[in-house]
Amino acid sequence: MKEHIRQSIEAAVNPNIPEIKPGDSVTVEVIIKEADKERVQEFKGTVIKTRGSGNSASFTVRRIASHGIGVERTFLLRSPRIAKVSVTRRSKVRRSKLYYMRALTGKKARLKQKQSSEQ
Repeated sequence: MKEHIRQSIEAAVNPNIPEIKPGDSVTVEVIIKEADKERVQEFKGTVIKTRGSGNSASFTVRRIASHGIGVERTFLLRSPRIAKVSVTRRSKVRRSKLYYMRALTGKKARLKQKQSSEQ
């Protein structure tokens, strides 16, 4: 595909999204539209998957809702509906897709925190 055509259809990069990796605990603030009003809704959880590049790049966040039910939500990286993403904690993981987290509960579902190199 010609470069000028690709640039015309590609969405702008959302500046409110930092670099995200699997194992990160994040808070995603999503703009929800209800009737004629808009509000911001938070979704806190662990990034279990990142995929793609360009317009189709996305990441999946998993959290445990009430009664131990797991909820996963996929967000587009370039979506204008994402108000803000903040990384609260980075964890040490050895694989890029953390699907095994779906089967774990309680203490087994914990990930070791990555040590910061600023010490």
